[in-house]
Amino acid sequence: MNNTAVKIQEKQRQHASVRPKIKRKIKLRLTFREKFVLFSFLLFAIYASVKIVSNQVMIYHVNKNIQQLEGAIDEQRKYNNDLYVEVQQLSTYERILEKAKELGLSLNENNVKVVQE
Repeated sequence: MNNTAVKIQEKQRQHASVRPKIKRKIKLRLTFREKFVLFSFLLFAIYASVKIVSNQVMIYHVNKNIQQLEGAIDEQRKYNNDLYVEVQQLSTYERILEKAKELGLSLNENNVKVVQE
């Protein structure tokens, strides 16, 4: 029986020695200067990100305005070309002679001077 009592005591010792490990929380203590540097860095990062985004927005708007102006320039160029073609058609010799006859003018070859460019 003595042997049985020893075994029981050994089991109790084994159960008593197995304890769950307690995780200790590591407290991170920062000095005032470290906190100030960290805070300054965070403010700078936020400022830089806002500045980058605002610059991208401004670039987008400028590019949009450039595209609109280029479109307006193309339309004006087409309109100017159409007007140039119309001027060329209206300034033909035959048309001018026809309009002059309609208005009662006659062609006097003595008064005609040829101008060459």
